[in-house]
This record gives sequence, structure tokens and C-alpha cells, in this order.
Amino acid sequence: MGSLGLKEAVAMALGGMIGGGIYSAFGIVVAISGTAAWVAFLVAGTVAMCAGYSYVKLNEHAEGNGGAPTFIREYVGQDTLAGMTGWTLLFGYIGSMALYAYAFAGFFSELLGRLHFLGVPVANVVAAILIAVFVGLNLMGASETGKAEDVLTAFKVAVIGVFGLWGVWYAFNGRTLTFGFDQVLTPSPVVGAAMSFVAFQGWQLLLYDQGQFDDPVENIKKAIYVSIPTATALYVLVALTTVSLLQLSVIAVAPEVSLLYAGIEFMGRIGAFVIGLSALFSTASAVNATLFSSAQFSRDLIDMGLLPERFGGGGDDDIPKNIVVVLGVLSAAFAVYGSLSSITSFASLAFIAVFGGMSWLAFHKRDDFDDLYAVVPAVGVVGSVVFFPLLLYNLYVNSPGVFYTVIVISILVVGSELFYFEREPIEDLLPWMSTKGDK
Repeated sequence: MGSLGLKEAVAMALGGMIGGGIYSAFGIVVAISGTAAWVAFLVAGTVAMCAGYSYVKLNEHAEGNGGAPTFIREYVGQDTLAGMTGWTLLFGYIGSMALYAYAFAGFFSELLGRLHFLGVPVANVVAAILIAVFVGLNLMGASETGKAEDVLTAFKVAVIGVFGLWGVWYAFNGRTLTFGFDQVLTPSPVVGAAMSFVAFQGWQLLLYDQGQFDDPVENIKKAIYVSIPTATALYVLVALTTVSLLQLSVIAVAPEVSLLYAGIEFMGRIGAFVIGLSALFSTASAVNATLFSSAQFSRDLIDMGLLPERFGGGGDDDIPKNIVVVLGVLSAAFAVYGSLSSITSFASLAFIAVFGGMSWLAFHKRDDFDDLYAVVPAVGVVGSVVFFPLLLYNLYVNSPGVFYTVIVISILVVGSELFYFEREPIEDLLPWMSTKGDK
């Protein structure tokens, strides 16, 4: 049994969502959903909560601790599918870290000016340096990483809470508070919900190192049930504040720093500077936490034989050093060469697919779990089934360049997975396609 309790579990889950999502994916969701952005976050939060419930039930009845690959191996008995799911999650985390670093660089540029270094925008250089710093920290071991995380997460949730509550109160008194009811029944909030899904993924990082918690199954369950609704409420408040105080055209021009401009409206330049400083701490914290948890997750995949052993090279606490470097390099490349929209879309699609799959698995096992309310994972499945094609279609219509970029990346990812795992016939993965069955 570990030494961390419920408070620490909630803080880690909230930090994983609030720290990165609110400053990175927020602006682009508002640009898509307009004044109904709060509905987008509410819908996404509901689907994420259903996925969280599914994870909790699968974890309660699983013999081994772990996330989606463990559940698939135990409940489905398919190593290939488990491995492909694990790799998909890893690429989702790579996209998430790139997204957080991208947002960090955006706020850095706004606070310090849009400078260039050797012809390259400083923001891009800063994004790569940020990831390199945390690669170094993670190579040093878990204790140093934990100390850095404690410092970085000290005040970020409080700052966002104050921003949201104060902003809504200010907009209400100024009679500018808008709910966008005219857009609620249009497709835009649902598209925005799909795009925002990456902002709701931090909670499932708790599942990868359950040994650090006292009474892990119970504390992780409670942490998930507390953190997702709390994050959703904060996202809704911040969305209402931002769209009530800023013109949508302003948000569209600089979506990654829209909170900074909204803060100027009612908090002044000092308050906006605090928001910017919080954004730097929060996005840096999210990079650190995601990299550390991804390394732990990779260690489990290596132990399960689902990731090549050459990616190992354990250091302190058996954190695989080689995979830390690989994750860092790929994340930095995404952050430097990717766009905000392409990074957000790719990461959200990865998590929609996996979370939807886990919701389906929980629903499929409903007869084996006496305490499972089937309607909850069913909502998670339906939400994911709607989100995935709708997000792709929106990209195809409105951002064809981003669409083709995401498709190419996805093909490369899936191709890599199939190349590694298809050492056995495809019928092992898709038994209903097999021609070897009984005649």
C-alpha cells in the first residue's frame, strides 16, 4: 500500500485536466462552439464521466491493476488489441504533451513578446526546451519529478476558480453574460465537445501506478467521481466568462491565449499577468505529469510484452529512460511543427476511441457486474460514436489541411501498431472474420 490518499488522488486527477486543458484546448473549442461553448464542455464532461464510471467498474473487478490494455487483456483476452490500445494511448499522450507545450509557448510569447531566435519563433523554441527540461527531470527519477509537480500544482485550480466565478459575476452585473441559447441545438457544441475531449483525459493517469495510493481501488474511484465533475464545472464557468467578455473574432485570432485577453477585461493587467503566470505553471505541470505517467504506463506495456524491450533502460523506480527520451522527442516535434488544431484533433480522437472502447467493454460485461448501471457506459459509447466521425467531418469541411494531416498521422500510427503486433494472423484480432471456424 502506498502513502497517498484521496486528497492527493483528486489533486493529481484535477491537475491532469485543469492544468493543461483549460489553457490549451479551450480557445479552439470556443472558436468552434461560439457562445454555446459551455454546452460543449458540459457534453464532453458527461461523456468523460461515463467513461470514468466504466473505468472504475472495470478496475474494481479486474485482477490486475492498470488501464485500458490491462482491461482488454483480462476481459477480452486479445494481446494484439491490448497492445494497439496501449500504443494509441501513448500517441494520445504525445499529442497532449505537445498541446500543453504549445499553449505554454503561446502564453510565454504574449507575456514576453513575439521574438525570434535564429529565424525560428521563440515560442516554438520554448516549447521544445520545456519538454527537454522535463525529459531531464524524469530521467533523474521519480522523487525529483514529484517535487517539481508539488511546486507546479500549488495554486492553478484556485486561480481558474477565481477567474471563472469573478468573471461570471462581472459579466452578470454588466449585463453581458450570454448563454448562446440560439446555438445550443446546432451541431457546433457537439463538434466542440469532441474537440475538447483531450481536456478530460488526465484522470485515467491515476490507474497506471495504483501502488502509490492507500486503498487504491476506493480512492481512485472517489477521485474520478470528484475530479471530472469539478473540472467540467470550472470549464463551464471559464467558457461563460470568456464568451461574455470577448468578441468571438478576438478569440478566433488567438485561441490559445484567449483567457489572457478575457482577464484584462475585468482583472486588469496585473490580474491578466497572474492568469498568464498560472498558465505557464499549469501547462508546464501538465507536461511533467503526463510525461511521468506515460513513462510509468510504458513500463507496464514493456512488462506485458506490448512494447519492445529496447525502449526500457530502467533508472530510478524502474522508469524506462529510453521511452522517456522517445516520448519527449516526438512531443517536441509535434509542438514545433504541428498546429494547435491538428494537435488538439489528433489527441482528442485518440482518447475518444479508447474511452469509447472502455465504455463498450463495461457495457458488454454488464451481466458480470451486479453493481453496474448499464445506461452509464451506454451513454459513453453513444457519445464516442457520435464524436469521432463528427470531428473528422468537421475537419474535412472546415480545415481540410488539418484533416489530411490527422489522417496521415493516424495511418502512420495504426500502420506502426499493425507492423509490430501482427506476428499472428489478423483473425486473432478479428475472430468474426476468421474462415477457420466450424463448418
